[in-house]
Amino acid sequence: MAPTLEDRLYFRQLLAGRDFAAGDAVAQQMVNFCYLIGDTKSHEVVLVDPCYAVGELVDLVERDGMKVTGVLATHYHPDHVGGDLFGQQLEGVRELLTRCPCKVHVQRPEVPWVKHMTGCSDSDLAVHESGDVVKVGEIPIQLIHTPGHTPGSQCFLVQNRLVAGDTLFLQGCGRTDLPGGDPRQLYLSLTQKLAHVPDTAVLYPGHLYDPRPEASMGETRRSNAVFKPKTEREWMQMFGRG
Repeated sequence: MAPTLEDRLYFRQLLAGRDFAAGDAVAQQMVNFCYLIGDTKSHEVVLVDPCYAVGELVDLVERDGMKVTGVLATHYHPDHVGGDLFGQQLEGVRELLTRCPCKVHVQRPEVPWVKHMTGCSDSDLAVHESGDVVKVGEIPIQLIHTPGHTPGSQCFLVQNRLVAGDTLFLQGCGRTDLPGGDPRQLYLSLTQKLAHVPDTAVLYPGHLYDPRPEASMGETRRSNAVFKPKTEREWMQMFGRG
């Protein structure tokens, strides 16, 4: 029997400062997740938010018999794509592309922000609209534009797994008081853009801000305070200051 797409899915969640970049104090403090999504038959992998010790990430992929063929960037912040973090220069997509030439997939509103933060050029980027599908091998990954934390923040839906970056955590959501943040847009992203993601889907966040590394969307909707307000006005009163 031929393997199904579910059987072919390669999916790994890696915690910066523990699973890679173990000696990096910034990585240990920021507790970012990087995700590896691939096709075990084609041996292709895309990295979600490669940052810190990117060479270690590539080595890990290659030890698994896979090859990096793309990057999915949830948003432009340096702890997700590299760049200057309060005077600390973090490795990220710029260093990755020197070893693994490939496209960095971003939402259109995020293009100038990613270019400024990483030094990537237009030719390095694959520009998308919400709802676009990126395939790694034969594995489809749906891109969902979820502005609010940044103008072009995006989440990735792959086989009932939602990789959410800083749009949504198990508890709380991304800040909106940083450059490009918009609390009303984040409310709409959480309550409308992500409304079609089923309760059975598993949420994989951009940071380990909860003892659990993942949870179902149903549990998150029941327990996360960002889903408690019943109206936009209530939400803005509770979360509109970032």
